[in-house]
Amino acid sequence: MKYDPIKNIIGDIVRKRPVLRVSFYKFLGILFLREWHVKRELRRLLSNAGGDVQVFDAGSGFGQYSYYMAKRFPGVSIYAVDVKEEQIRDCTQFFKAVGLNRCSFAIEDLTQISHADRFDLILSVDVMEHIPDDVGVFRNFHRALKSRGVLFINTPSNLGGSDVHTPDDKSFIEEHARNGYGTDEIRRKLESVGFQVENLKYTYGTWGTIAWRLGIKYPMLMLNASKGFFLFLPIYYLVTFPFTLVLMYLDYALTNKAGTGLNVVARKG
Repeated sequence: MKYDPIKNIIGDIVRKRPVLRVSFYKFLGILFLREWHVKRELRRLLSNAGGDVQVFDAGSGFGQYSYYMAKRFPGVSIYAVDVKEEQIRDCTQFFKAVGLNRCSFAIEDLTQISHADRFDLILSVDVMEHIPDDVGVFRNFHRALKSRGVLFINTPSNLGGSDVHTPDDKSFIEEHARNGYGTDEIRRKLESVGFQVENLKYTYGTWGTIAWRLGIKYPMLMLNASKGFFLFLPIYYLVTFPFTLVLMYLDYALTNKAGTGLNVVARKG
């Protein structure tokens, strides 16, 4: 599966005008169940945090979570990083254009960061599965947090994360360093560097996985087969999205005993 080329095509479209980027963020917020779960946890963590909260968006990508936090929690200051220069350049220009001045962006490799006692919250969404030296990054995160600071990780689980179900399956996202985490594995690794794990929650259970296939996987497969499918995409979503939306809500509202995604909250002691 070639995932980055599709992202690049979309990025080329939305980077041209701020209004397109805002619309794209709203589209992501509706279509991606992951955003439903992540934003709910961010509301829980930040709603009563008060002012002068320092957030590290560690692997900011398109910048949608930084945008959400900046708009929803105006007292929060966000430092967002990514290893991809074009992402950081685009986000810097966009956030300046829309006047969100409490956000700053930089190119950083999470395996090399040296921040110390700086942040109240670190957000890591769909990042750790890409990094071979995950324990080294967890150690860097621990050092970067203030005392009692919180790390919030969203990542695939080992129960079918990345749409891998057998040893012979290939990840849906080709650049993954691992297909997903087991709960015991990620707890052990976080605790080994000094974190206290407060919550482990599965996302993308039975209903969410079906929704992901209808809403994301199958369209991506068709777009990889032919970019001409972009023309058919609105009709596809018109037919399938009502069913997808119901499935997403079920995953969001119910407690998943297992799932292909994990939300992890850990605290620095």
